[in-house]
Amino acid sequence: MTYTSRTYIARHGETVFNAARRMQGDQLDTPLTRTGFAQADAMGAALANRLGQQPPLALWSSPSGRALQTLAIIAEHIGGDWHGATRDARLQEIDVGEWAGRTYADIMADQGDIVDPHIALFSVRPPGGEWYDDIALRLQRWIDDTAHLEGDRLVIMHGMSSRVLRGILLGLPVDSHWQAPIAPSLPQGTMVMIEDGQEEVVHLGGSAKPA
Repeated sequence: MTYTSRTYIARHGETVFNAARRMQGDQLDTPLTRTGFAQADAMGAALANRLGQQPPLALWSSPSGRALQTLAIIAEHIGGDWHGATRDARLQEIDVGEWAGRTYADIMADQGDIVDPHIALFSVRPPGGEWYDDIALRLQRWIDDTAHLEGDRLVIMHGMSSRVLRGILLGLPVDSHWQAPIAPSLPQGTMVMIEDGQEEVVHLGGSAKPA
């Protein structure tokens, strides 16, 4: 089943882990910085300018605190009901396994480069964590399980997982190395809208931070 309504996808704002270049992955409690709040505020203002107040928009979020904080600010701008949002673990960020909580510098001191700078993705699988095909599988299940729900939706999620979701919704081919469809990287605090396999940037965030 293919979802054909408009999907607004927002990458959460900067967190204290991002600012410290610390690996967060699927950790739930990594709060936004002041920059992160400002990024969420800008996305909310852009969405309100586009859709007005109380648009018929279903709210979805990763269960992580940083996504829910970002959603709270955006929802305030559009008069949305944050309490009525659906939290779904399938929208969570990549599971970084044994890397969770460690700094990028410490991890790279142990095992060398872990990020492909040309595409801004992990170049090796996190020990005990996920790879991109794992993310694609759970996101495809989310798409299939919610395809019967009519209307537009706003989805608040993460850097790497949102690239996979965008890749699926845009119909991009599966990359043989990453084993999943991967959309281009976008800065934190960015919101896009996807409709009928086409993507439009609603708001472009600031400088990119590690996912």
